[in-house]
Amino acid sequence: MSSMQPRLLEVRKNVLKQNDIMARVLRERFRAQGTFVVSLVSSPGTGKTTLLENILCLLRGQFRVAALVGDLATENDAARLARSQAPVKQITTGTLCHLEAAMVQNALEGWDTGPLDFLFIENVGNLVCPSSYDLGENLRFVLLSVTEGEDKPLKYPTIFNSADVAVITKLDLAAATEFNIPIALANIQAVRPGMKVFQVSAKSGAGMAEFIHFLSEQRSALRSAVAI
Repeated sequence: MSSMQPRLLEVRKNVLKQNDIMARVLRERFRAQGTFVVSLVSSPGTGKTTLLENILCLLRGQFRVAALVGDLATENDAARLARSQAPVKQITTGTLCHLEAAMVQNALEGWDTGPLDFLFIENVGNLVCPSSYDLGENLRFVLLSVTEGEDKPLKYPTIFNSADVAVITKLDLAAATEFNIPIALANIQAVRPGMKVFQVSAKSGAGMAEFIHFLSEQRSALRSAVAI
């Protein structure tokens, strides 16, 4: 068993190295196109797809938006997101519990979406595997639902450390679930001091205006940096 461990580590290191190379290629491609790329990671059931559908609907009137959706099987999430009338494509991973940069690259080939202002990538529902895989995104959002409990950041610190922004979802259920927002915020800061946090409800619309404004500002900052 001990003789196999170094070999397994070497294989994993090589896989991540190849992923990082592809992610750099994607990031340069997105930058040249002026496309701001956002990935969303969470455990299953956080309302990730519902939130993304709302984001696409809210942005579509002003920006050119599209989404890639990762899942182990089925195209259910892609069908839901298509209701936003934005271009959507499903990536079915089979047995893999995460998306990889090569999957994003393959999904983009031959997909005629035209020039995009935003590309959203919804990762497979998992708080472990996605933390190690760069997808060439500008921002990674990690979602925490009020139905999950306040201790998720403490249980899964790696994904919170690899993400840029945390989003507390299903805010409309906070009272019913007795979710302690101050404790959740303290746990996030304990793991990732200074991390920006949004509190939203895709159902009631609470916090969505601020969230959309933040995305717009981030894209504008990217365009200004590229122009320079």
